[in-house]
Amino acid sequence: MRPLTIMVVEDNDAMRLGMAESLRRENYIVHEFSSGREALVRLNDIRPQLIITDLKMEPIDGLMLLRQVKSLNPTIEVIMISAYGTIDIAVQAMQDGAADFLTKPFSPEELRIRVKKVIEKILEREKRELLEEENQILQEIINTPYEEIIGQSAEMKKVFSIIERVAKQDSTILIEGESGTGKELVARAIHRQSQRANKPFIKVNCGALNENLLESELFGHEKGAFTGAIRQKRGRFELADGGTLFLDEIGDISPTMQVKLLRVIQEQEFERVGGEQTIKVDVRIISATNKNLNELIKNGLFREDFYYRLSVIPIKLPSLRERKSDIPLLTNFFLQKILKNKPDLKKTIPSESMQLFMDYSWPGNIRELENLVERLVVISPAEEIEPELVAQQLGKTLISPNNYDEGSLDQSISDYEKNLILQALKQAGGIKNKAAKLLGIRTSTLYYKMEKYGIHK
Repeated sequence: MRPLTIMVVEDNDAMRLGMAESLRRENYIVHEFSSGREALVRLNDIRPQLIITDLKMEPIDGLMLLRQVKSLNPTIEVIMISAYGTIDIAVQAMQDGAADFLTKPFSPEELRIRVKKVIEKILEREKRELLEEENQILQEIINTPYEEIIGQSAEMKKVFSIIERVAKQDSTILIEGESGTGKELVARAIHRQSQRANKPFIKVNCGALNENLLESELFGHEKGAFTGAIRQKRGRFELADGGTLFLDEIGDISPTMQVKLLRVIQEQEFERVGGEQTIKVDVRIISATNKNLNELIKNGLFREDFYYRLSVIPIKLPSLRERKSDIPLLTNFFLQKILKNKPDLKKTIPSESMQLFMDYSWPGNIRELENLVERLVVISPAEEIEPELVAQQLGKTLISPNNYDEGSLDQSISDYEKNLILQALKQAGGIKNKAAKLLGIRTSTLYYKMEKYGIHK
């Protein structure tokens, strides 16, 4: 959610400065204006969530400002203040859409209490709207051929684009990515969108079998081919005939098996173990690996000709830390998926907890995220999954006045500065010089700090 921004519109300088200072102490972003006309000019630039305005002003009074603001953006809340606190004026203001009416004189504490109540209402609405938006996106994604491949980031849009372009072809595909990035999901999505969609999708985990077992699993065997071969067995290539064969962890197979597979992929024919009959098949090969095959080639562990035959079309899946903007979407997707089977259970993830998800590096990628969400749902004693519990599960320690260690202050300051920069960039729509002005620093300083904190926007 964007920073809490308030406009204070009051033609009495002392009154305006006093209100603004009182609200800034509550960590709100406050913009001051001495007239309604000035406030309207800056409305689209500042995009406040709340406007506090005096009633008696010239040439635009508070009621006129209220009506114009509501016509331009009905979601902006308005608190009207006036020394003329008649019931008729208050009723008119509320009918025109004011969230509250405050009669002068009032104390700073009363102002803060009234503002806090309206802000809570705003936050609740924004949280609800965000959840509805995410649910809408999730529903759109679920209704696509991608099923559980969740993502709206630029990195994932590139992956979706490649899938759409290659699915109808029969070229071999190599999917590369770290463990837990969803390589099998991508393979299945390609199969579903291909002309082979009504034929089998057969998976083999090449890393889970030794060479002899893998050969039998892939090509099948004849009865008596080896000890324990008590009957003829069809291999995965035969089972996948007409469809797609997904060779997972292809980087783990031996050089000998690489040679045998190379021939099958090129010729689309093979013999069962212990057999002499050549069997022809029509199979599309999609393989996947979490290893660096180029390094294996350099070390003589992977055949270069086999690599080029597998990677006619390469697809590189980004790690979760490379697509962090997808984390809230993924988290809520997994939360809904888990709760769907637990109708009596209610769990939510507040923004403070979600920030911990965003700050984590996710070495286990999406699989680790899904497992964590399920674990938190089970062990959380409260409906809200608290940040302390998330931090505990991520092996982090939240810093508090009674809980700190050497260097924690510097880290906290750095984190705070980084968040301010991110908020300013978001508010400025990614325009660097505009963000620098919001922060009150030079553009060159902003670039230096962006580089320092690894911010790329």
